[in-house]
Amino acid sequence: MKIICIGRNYIDHAKELNNKIPEKPMFFLKPETSLLLKNRPFYYPDFSKEIHYETEIVIKINKLGKHIEEQFAHRYYSEIGLGIDFTARDLQKECKTKGHPWEIAKAFEHSAPISETFVNKENLPDNINFKLELNGKTVQNGYTKDMIFSVDKIISYVSKFFTLKIGDLIFTGTPAGVGEVQIGDNLKGYMEGKLMFNFDIK
Repeated sequence: MKIICIGRNYIDHAKELNNKIPEKPMFFLKPETSLLLKNRPFYYPDFSKEIHYETEIVIKINKLGKHIEEQFAHRYYSEIGLGIDFTARDLQKECKTKGHPWEIAKAFEHSAPISETFVNKENLPDNINFKLELNGKTVQNGYTKDMIFSVDKIISYVSKFFTLKIGDLIFTGTPAGVGEVQIGDNLKGYMEGKLMFNFDIK
């Protein structure tokens, strides 16, 4: 099972990190050990002092495919969830400065909390609203219509490089409002008003 994460897929988020707007989807991978399930707590790692949350719509692949045409991409997923791409921002900045890969900043243990429940896309609007609450305060509020690259375009593009398999997860990018978490924080994620995850930082 692969976890595929799309970077800089919301213009306002790219701007807040002073990044260029991509011309093609840019992506990186997380291993299966990055998953954090069942609202278990996230334990702050000792190798970073600047862990950021990035709330994202997550697509679950339901059909084997490669070199998928964009017009057929909608056939390759039926369920949508919500997750967080935790990022060790201090390590990421160091990697960028040195021209190194980002894996240590993105792919560490439990850096990908996801909702236990996924919702059939037929029960969701085309323009999905999602938000993150940090200690009861809304810090991110996004709509999928604001994605630079649509889900279908992402699926088509990624499938040019490797086969998508049943159960693969695609994190589709985060809107503006990313920020730090601290020990003792609580994170709640909502999709179309439904609570999707609720866990603590320890």
